[in-house]
Amino acid sequence: MGEAVMTTRRQADGAIVVEVRGSLEVATADTVRAELMFVLQTDRPRVLVVDLTFVTFMDSMGMGALVTAHHAALDIGGRVRLRNPSEFVHRQLRVTGLCDLFGLPAGPPNTRSYRM
Repeated sequence: MGEAVMTTRRQADGAIVVEVRGSLEVATADTVRAELMFVLQTDRPRVLVVDLTFVTFMDSMGMGALVTAHHAALDIGGRVRLRNPSEFVHRQLRVTGLCDLFGLPAGPPNTRSYRM
């Protein structure tokens, strides 16, 4: 089973960035979900950016944690955007139809024109 390490920071534009490192899967999804919910509830950002640059694996439980955060962000008038998914993670999001939900291009990751 994997491990996920998270760091959180605020950007100059007010967006909160949560950087996730490791795997986002059954063993780590609850921890990641709890951190994202905590940030949304305490900071109430208009934009929560989840930086996936260093996520090496993601399964359906990891995607579920991101979708839960998306719905919670909508409830407070915000949104969740994903940043820099690996080719593997991007493919997982693409085949499940979640790219648009998180502001990712539907095409292969080499066409990354991310929306904020």
